Amino acid sequence: MPPGRLRRSLKASVAEGVVAEGVMACAGGAVITGWALYLGCGPFWVGLLGALPFLAQLMQLPGAWLTSRHGARRMALITVALSRQAFLPLVVLPFLPVSPEVKRGVLLAVAAAHHGLGILCNNAWVTWMGDLVPTRVRGRYFGRRSAISTLAGALATFSAGSFLDGARASERTGLALAALAFTACVLGAVSTALMALKHDPARHPGARTFQAARVLQPLRDGVARRLLAYGASWNAALGLAGPFFTLYLLRDVKLGFTLVALHGSCTSLARMLAAPLWGRLLDRVGARPVLRACSLGLVLSPLLWVLAGPERWWPIALDALLSGVLLSGHGLASFNLSLAVAPSRERPFYHAAFAMTGGAAFALASAAGGVLVQAFPASHPLLGSTCTALQLTFLVAALARGFAALLSGRLLEPASLAPPSRAGARRSPRPALLPRRAGRTAPLPEPGTLVPSASPLPPPPAP
Repeated sequence: MPPGRLRRSLKASVAEGVVAEGVMACAGGAVITGWALYLGCGPFWVGLLGALPFLAQLMQLPGAWLTSRHGARRMALITVALSRQAFLPLVVLPFLPVSPEVKRGVLLAVAAAHHGLGILCNNAWVTWMGDLVPTRVRGRYFGRRSAISTLAGALATFSAGSFLDGARASERTGLALAALAFTACVLGAVSTALMALKHDPARHPGARTFQAARVLQPLRDGVARRLLAYGASWNAALGLAGPFFTLYLLRDVKLGFTLVALHGSCTSLARMLAAPLWGRLLDRVGARPVLRACSLGLVLSPLLWVLAGPERWWPIALDALLSGVLLSGHGLASFNLSLAVAPSRERPFYHAAFAMTGGAAFALASAAGGVLVQAFPASHPLLGSTCTALQLTFLVAALARGFAALLSGRLLEPASLAPPSRAGARRSPRPALLPRRAGRTAPLPEPGTLVPSASPLPPPPAP
């Protein structure tokens, strides 16, 4: 493959990742919670909206079949274009003369369409990028791409939150939400055009035919089964409380959209700054110890949220730093493990198995979390203090994360990710396909998933 053509494709992918973060800042995270509050949605609706990105993972298997049949590049371009234009109905939703129930139904349908099409795209995108990016530069490249995208996402998220707060103060929330939806559609079109600039290396032209036995291949692989079990338990732990963190900040802690966006931006900044350190540590000790250490550390995150309240914000600030640092290492290790476990020709089906298992676990746990919030008393005495229903749910989520962290000790590390010898580590040459400064960042996939950051798959709503 000509190096110049590869460099152009990799640069286009970085630019696409930056614009994709703008799409999510205008239509995901705190903004989707803002839509829910604007339309009068209760905890059940918030939990359902939070579960959709992971319930949509059930589309991974059809996505694997379509990718194997029609090719990764073609499927990625078609589905990403459709998924990022799914927000068009929201542009007019605040002005429609229909009941609040109908508007809530439209919001749910739009979110379902966006996430479902996004999952079809994600399977093709991961397969495409796995073929496009050479193994020897994969870590540093995704690190550079993720760091740049993370910074762009933090700035965009903060801007969207500030815009919403200003609109809410002037009682123009509906107009502001519609404007953000329109911006998301425009940025979605730009990101699709940038994605189209990448070429398809087509390394295995005859390997994309579908066979039913390929669907079950990950289940026959002992190494993949352990990663599947860990992914299911970890995403279930995230799902128990993940959809309710933003609701807790806005409703119980009384933060505005600007401060909620600032928390997310600080988390992203910590992730970006910590990535180079995790990258160097992973090169020395391997992915498995990094994944286990980060899993254990992230048990503390829901506990910090339990300590927070309207007059006590410091635990939220500490969580932004702790989660940002640990999530960067967790995402790096989980992404590298998932790519190393999957054989190149079977990558669509391995990725489908990983994503479907984690997505189904998150969705079921989100539903269970909604039931817990409804079942727990509005306030309950605990250790001399009073906990709300959401705080009690966070305690349960911390226990679930602890169990998942124990399962991470059973993971097996493929030989391709084993730490190199010290001599080799000192003398390994810098990959020629990356800019000289690229080594200052490390791969930074999204937390709790087995996909790279800034991919078409929306990030989970965990802190």
